[in-house]
Amino acid sequence: MEGQKYYRKGFKMRENIQHLLNRDYRSEVVDRLRENGNVFSADNLTIRLADEFGFCYGVDRAVDYAFQTREKFPDKRIYITGDMIHNPSMNARLREMDIQFLSEGFNGRPDELFDTLGPEDVVLLPAFGAPVDWVNKLRTRECIVVDTTCGSVLSVWKRVTRYAKEGFTSIIHGKYYHEETKATASQTLKDGGNGKYLIVRNLKETGYVVDFILGSMDAGELKEKLSHGMSPGFDPEEDLRRVGVANQTTMLMSETMAVGEELRKAMVERYGEENLAEHFQLFDTICSATQDRQDALFELLEHPLDVVVIVGGYNSSNTNNLAIIARERVPRSYHVASGDCIDGAVIRHKPPGTPLDPREEVEEEGWLPDGPVRVGLTAGASTPNSQIGLAIGRILEARNLSPELALV
Repeated sequence: MEGQKYYRKGFKMRENIQHLLNRDYRSEVVDRLRENGNVFSADNLTIRLADEFGFCYGVDRAVDYAFQTREKFPDKRIYITGDMIHNPSMNARLREMDIQFLSEGFNGRPDELFDTLGPEDVVLLPAFGAPVDWVNKLRTRECIVVDTTCGSVLSVWKRVTRYAKEGFTSIIHGKYYHEETKATASQTLKDGGNGKYLIVRNLKETGYVVDFILGSMDAGELKEKLSHGMSPGFDPEEDLRRVGVANQTTMLMSETMAVGEELRKAMVERYGEENLAEHFQLFDTICSATQDRQDALFELLEHPLDVVVIVGGYNSSNTNNLAIIARERVPRSYHVASGDCIDGAVIRHKPPGTPLDPREEVEEEGWLPDGPVRVGLTAGASTPNSQIGLAIGRILEARNLSPELALV
């Protein structure tokens, strides 16, 4: 799928669509707060923005390429394999542009729909990427493909491909149902790789792997606990002798590091320090944008805060992790899908750490205390500034203040 059928660098048409990006995603309110050191104060209300928040480079690029694609192919049918990014307003905007979704949510399987596509159809690959077999099927259908896969994700893929070619099983710290993790796992089959992977969600699941490596859990029990994340035909006795660690780029940095360290210690205990290189590999594949936003939130939480608002899609992994970090330090921490989840004294939010089911959204009255109040605000890497600006305006309205004050 090289040449005219495959695009990874856009169409050099950014200037043609910049006005649309500014209209849909820019916020004068956010621009003004940045000019004022990310702090706004008025009438017993202080709002403090994290130093890093919202759209990362990879998301900005993906959104840019999607708009360019519609500009480049105004009369063609355009599809996307799944959510461009985990932000409801962004995906709604793509639908307004008549870009059709081949799947939605984490359980999408668009394979059968590929048979309806042909050489005149354009297919976007989202920022998360797409599994190898999907891309191969699009090649067979001779579709025009616009690949917006994030560079940080591609770096992880290169590492996993190398593990598989060298006979290592990839242990991927991630969510087995997440689009990015599925695409990463598929890279084990690329270039003659061994196709072996095991996905672990957290340190608890990592502990099961450690127990097996050290002989305190048998293969049957391990498969019973982690079969949802195992490659087809996975044989723990054989496939956990040599492992390489990778990750979904939006996971908690500290947890990914801890996962790697637990596995390293287990391999040292099992095979000895002198033989570690033959049985274990670990390279830093943490996304810098994810890390920057987590670090910025930790810095924000050093300030005395009464409330924290985190803006981003409920199925956004990096946003959920920001919410978990905030709740540990500030009990009144609210993860909202968009700015309009704030409606005066009522806020609709997903409690940090709860399942991703949208039905887990709850309403809470009296979320903003009376009297002097200090609000911290951040957003996931797939949240546009327009939603952050809307959230700021709604917070002001909740204190009976005009949103225009933020522009003064």
